Amino acid sequence: MIDLLQHTPVLLDSVMDVIAPKKGETALDVTLGLGGHARAFLEHVGPSGSLTGLDADAENLTFAWERLREWATQTTLHHVNFRNLSSLNLQPVDIVFADLGLSSPHIDDPHRGFTFREDALLDLRFDRTQGQTVAEWLHRVTVKEVSRVLMEYGELKGASKLAEALKNREPKTTFGVVDAVKEVTGWRAPSVLPQVFQALRIAVNEEMEALDLLLEVAPRLLKPGGRFGVLSYHSLEDRRVKQAFRSLTTPVKNEMTGAVDQEASFALLTKKAIVPSSEEVNKNQRARSAKFRAIVKTHSHS
Repeated sequence: MIDLLQHTPVLLDSVMDVIAPKKGETALDVTLGLGGHARAFLEHVGPSGSLTGLDADAENLTFAWERLREWATQTTLHHVNFRNLSSLNLQPVDIVFADLGLSSPHIDDPHRGFTFREDALLDLRFDRTQGQTVAEWLHRVTVKEVSRVLMEYGELKGASKLAEALKNREPKTTFGVVDAVKEVTGWRAPSVLPQVFQALRIAVNEEMEALDLLLEVAPRLLKPGGRFGVLSYHSLEDRRVKQAFRSLTTPVKNEMTGAVDQEASFALLTKKAIVPSSEEVNKNQRARSAKFRAIVKTHSHS
């Protein structure tokens, strides 16, 4: 069993300071995980507030429900990937929050295939009830597609050689991937493997497409004064969040005169990304690469 008391949510104090949940507010946590951030939101919004939580992983929902049990009457959980947010027909909320990191069970349970340190079936899906595993994906796609994924999502140099090795072997297990990477990169393998696994994971879970949809839909769900915060863990995610937030908070100007035609509907709550202190990273290694950005809905356009 996972020790929920030992589980530390990333940048928890910073998230609460910036998002500043108030009594009676409604929060939407689109990446519930083990419910760490959700629990803090519920503590702040009090008995008159409420929380809706989503997670693509049914197992996470079971753990989170245990952690949030005392707020059962004001909590609603959905087993759904946030890419399908618009299909839930939710009412406008005061807070939307996303933590794009892997949840602890994904890393801690070697059978999920997220870690290359133990041998397991090559799965890497967040939602094991649907979609294809990495092993199935590798069997189906071309060398060119594997190479694109490694280059784009793993930001790897020499992706084509790695792609060929992976396609030649079509590994069924995590150690099969390790062998293919070692074959190509030799002693550099330990530094390359995290990028390879990141790329494969992003591809089978279609994480970038899901994030683009979230960045489009979530701002529309906010009430005036509502806040939207995102925790990201690598430059691909952070770049997307930064660009989306910049476009939402930039007024539309007249091309001829330079005068503002339309005020922006949102303002930045974080001038630049908030990162964890060295103290937090020492306590929680998983916070190492985290960046937090947030915006607030200033007013509605009719």
